[in-house]
Amino acid sequence: MTLGIFCIVLASILVGAIAQRIAGLGFALLIAPFLVIILGPHEGVLLVNLCGVVSSAIIVGRVWKDIDWSMFRWLVVPSLFGSIPGSFLAVALPSAPLSVTVGAVVLVALTVSLVLQRSDVVVRGNAPKAVAGFSAGVTNSMAGVGGPAVSAYALLARWPQRPFAATLQPFFVCIGSVTLVTKLLLDPAQAPVLAPWMWIAIGLAIVAGIVTGEKLGRFIRDDQACLFVIVIAFIGAGLAVVKGIVDIVG
Repeated sequence: MTLGIFCIVLASILVGAIAQRIAGLGFALLIAPFLVIILGPHEGVLLVNLCGVVSSAIIVGRVWKDIDWSMFRWLVVPSLFGSIPGSFLAVALPSAPLSVTVGAVVLVALTVSLVLQRSDVVVRGNAPKAVAGFSAGVTNSMAGVGGPAVSAYALLARWPQRPFAATLQPFFVCIGSVTLVTKLLLDPAQAPVLAPWMWIAIGLAIVAGIVTGEKLGRFIRDDQACLFVIVIAFIGAGLAVVKGIVDIVG
């Protein structure tokens, strides 16, 4: 990886960490499509999973008092059943179709979330939680994005923003860790090959993004942060789909 490309990767991770701290999600939505284009779908998604686990683990301690542990349990157990088969598919699929899949998953998830924001439907009970958790596990392992499925549930269940954003952090740590372990056991060659200083720079970018997001969050409304994430994610996902189609045709 050239220094110029790595700087782009680093900038993406920094912006993703800022969004994660402000909105509770957005890290994977923002960086997954771009890292898939830069690193390829296998290494790109794996790096997204790794950075997502690290960023959420750092945030957990800062939002601990707002975490809804009952909701967490209902989401995380089904997600584990989705993460494992999703990881198998992610390892088995060729690069170009997986690139299209990553972009398409993000596009569909974003579109559904936007539509649901205008819906008057309200869901209740534990079954929708389980479905959301399972879906998040599948999409996180295949495309590096587990947030949209849970976001769709949160919109339909009218889950308040503060406990929603807090509860997602340990949830992302769990499903991301399972996905990482499963993929590396199936195919250790998927791990991105980076110099030690690059890994250190990535860690510093995540910390800097979280600190910056914490400061900016005092001045940015939740709806503004979500709009920013959605716009950037739409652009990145569209580029990932186009790149995959070009690779398949070409």
